[in-house]
Amino acid sequence: MRLILLFLLIFYSGFCIASDAKILKASAELTSAQKFNISVTVEHADEGWDHYANAWRVYSLDGKLIGERVLHHPHVKEQPFTRSLLGLSVPIDVKEVMIVAVCSKTGESKASYNLKLR
Repeated sequence: MRLILLFLLIFYSGFCIASDAKILKASAELTSAQKFNISVTVEHADEGWDHYANAWRVYSLDGKLIGERVLHHPHVKEQPFTRSLLGLSVPIDVKEVMIVAVCSKTGESKASYNLKLR
């Protein structure tokens, strides 16, 4: 019985990990105003309003939140999808950022995407 329970826990834990939103690529463009336009391509098995990738966040490498792009609706039939955050102010000493996707059910993804800015 314990062996069956252990197998089921391992088997279903894979589904929880698989439901994390994933960042496939990202790019940054420095504007003339010395701000960044960040574009991020996200992939997630959106199911509808109860379970979808609902944001991505930009952090400094030391964990400080710099910005967030809220995704206002599910992208069930548009996978992967790319959205941008315009005019992001990034401290001058920050040369690289970490981007994390967010799922409405599981929260922040365990995986992150590092993006060099300068």
